[in-house]
Formats: sequence, structure tokens, C-alpha cells
Amino acid sequence: MNQMLRQPLTDSDIRRRTQIFTILDEIGEDLDLTETQFDRARQSYGAVGDWLSASTDPLLVSVMVYLQGSSALGTAVKPIGRREFDVDLICFCAGIASGISPAVLKAAVGNRLKEHATYVRILEEKKRCWRLNYAGDFHLDLSPTIANPACINRGELVPDRALKEWHPTNPKAYKILFDKRAALQPTFVGKFIAMQRDEAKVEPFPVREAVKGILRRIVQLLKRHRDVFYENNTQDVAPISVIITTLAMQSYAYCVRKHVFQDEMDLLVETIRMMPHFIDRPILDGRRGYAILNETTNGENFADNWNKDERRAPAFYAWHAQALSDFEALRDAVGQDRLSLNMERSFGSGVTGRVLGNRVNAVSDGRKSGLLSVAPVVGLTTSKVAASTTVPANTFFGD
Repeated sequence: MNQMLRQPLTDSDIRRRTQIFTILDEIGEDLDLTETQFDRARQSYGAVGDWLSASTDPLLVSVMVYLQGSSALGTAVKPIGRREFDVDLICFCAGIASGISPAVLKAAVGNRLKEHATYVRILEEKKRCWRLNYAGDFHLDLSPTIANPACINRGELVPDRALKEWHPTNPKAYKILFDKRAALQPTFVGKFIAMQRDEAKVEPFPVREAVKGILRRIVQLLKRHRDVFYENNTQDVAPISVIITTLAMQSYAYCVRKHVFQDEMDLLVETIRMMPHFIDRPILDGRRGYAILNETTNGENFADNWNKDERRAPAFYAWHAQALSDFEALRDAVGQDRLSLNMERSFGSGVTGRVLGNRVNAVSDGRKSGLLSVAPVVGLTTSKVAASTTVPANTFFGD
């Protein structure tokens, strides 16, 4: 493995950047589905699956409903401007031959949902799926699929947007691959050395492991950055989530296997930097096109629309350049004001205000309990840091 050749960091730099990554992890937590929301969604799609599988329609006798997309991967983020999460489901209809029309199978699923007294009131038809709107919480998007006999990896076929053809997909294998790459453990040489020095002083280094792992947080943060970047753009050109997820997981795996890093922020920025290197440029119809392939099945190109709409590839590269610049600025930020401004620009004022506000409250509670310290560069912290000094409780107002 190769060490990234950059200016060595001081222990204070590493502590400062550890705190920054901790805040980013807390932003990811704030944007995520709560356990309550996830449990409600799971109960809801389980009930939908039971209802569909109880149908007497021969097309639906062997139905399996399962979670796919960001909710399955653990990379969902709260949408800007509305409360409802997108929860994507697959309605796999086993034993159905590929000769069936996608429109016919989609109609069979919709007809069965309309027979339910509750579902019929919250049902909405989309181009290639059905949506159940649970107002103020989440909505379930249900896409019918059938087995793909040409895929040796137990892939499936999903309708195209026009419901005229079946396209290859493989959500289950994609999740397995993503989970495998998310489990890869990076090596942080700078942080390890600093921790050893702190241990020698019998004072712990302020470590907070990302609850979901680094890759999932990177994907969540990038998706939120994209949403903010394109919030006021009226053109439908923002990079779709599966493109961001695929490029991020390929880049993360490459970086973790090839290099050792100073710390999490070093890995985060390098993962973002390397993402475009995993975009293929094949010759298609006599001209150079774009390909971001699903590695788990043949024939699924997540960048297919880039070859049909010339605005989409430049839109991705414009967003990526800004994302790289913004995350570099976050990595290098010194001072709470600068960090707050950079985070608001990247993730929006709402989530930034909530997370930083919670930290202010924690500092206030720490001051009252006598657990608040001040450390060089990091500033106020409730974690014990080498060379930190306890801050006395504020008793000016009798607290």
C-alpha cells in the first residue's frame, strides 16, 4: 500500500480534522431515516407484500417484495423542501416469462393495490412503478420485476420508462457488493501515530467512529451536497443517486486498497477526487459516449441518459468540481465561523444549524457539569484531549 505524499499533519491538525469529520458524521445522522421511520416503512412494505402475494391473479402468485436503493444501502437522505423519504421497493414476480409485456405486469400490480381500501386512497401511478404516499413520513415506490434468464448472477429485469422493454438490473447483488466495499477498513497512519503519543501521556485521543462506516457517510454527504447544489436549478440534470453511489464505492475501494491516509478527511477528499476515473468512455454509434456500468449484471448502464441528453455529463462534472472544492475547504477549515459557513454552503443552513446547535448545547451542558475542556486548535470540547485545560462552570447567573 502507498502512503499519500502530502505535507505531514501535526497532532493539532489531526485533532481538528477528527472533530470536523465527527460533525460531518452527525450531519449524516441528522439526514438519515430515524429508527422509527425505518420500522414503519418496513412494516408498511411487509404488509404490501402480503397483500400482493395473496392475490388470485396468476401473475402474482409468487411475489416477493424487498427493499432496494438508498434505504437498503443505508444511504438515504432527507429531501429538501419536503418531509417524505423515498423508499424504493422491488416487487419480484417469480416464474413469469420474459415474453410478458412490462405494461401488463405493472397493471396487474396496480389493480391488486386498488382492491385494498387503504392503498387505493394513497396510490399514485408513476411511469414505471406505483407509489404509496404515507403523508408526512415516506412514500413507497414499487417497481415490478421478473427473473433475467441471461444473468448468471440471479439478476432481474425491470420495465423501461415507456413500459415497452425489459432492462437488466440486480438490486440484491448490488447491495451485497456495496456492503462488501463499505466493510473495507482504511489505514490511518497519521491518526494512529498521534493516538500512540496521546496514550503515552495517559490522555485519550478524541475518537468517534462513524456509526455507519465511512463509505455510507460519504455517499450521504455527496447526495446532500448535490441536492443543495441543484436546489434552485429548474432543469432535470442533477446526477442520479445510483451514479453517485456507484462511483463513490468504486473510488473508495480503490483508495482503501491502494493507499494509507492521514485521517478520515484525507480519505473522504481522495475518494471524491477519484470518482470520475471510474467513468468509462466507450465508442457508441460512432461517437464517444459514457458508461457507468452495474458490475453485478450485464447490460445496465447507469449513465445511459448521458448519451441521450448532452446536458447531463457536463452537469455531473460541474457538480463534482464544486463538491471536491467544498470538501477540501471543509477539511482545511480553521475556526468555527469558517467551518459553519462552509457547511451551510455544502449542506444547507437547516441541517447545519441543527447539528452545530446540538454541539453548542452539549458544550453548555459540559460547562455546567465540569466536563468541558479547551484544547489547542480544536477549541471547546467535551472529549479529553492531550494538552487540554478544564473550563470552570459559569456561575454568573447562579447556574
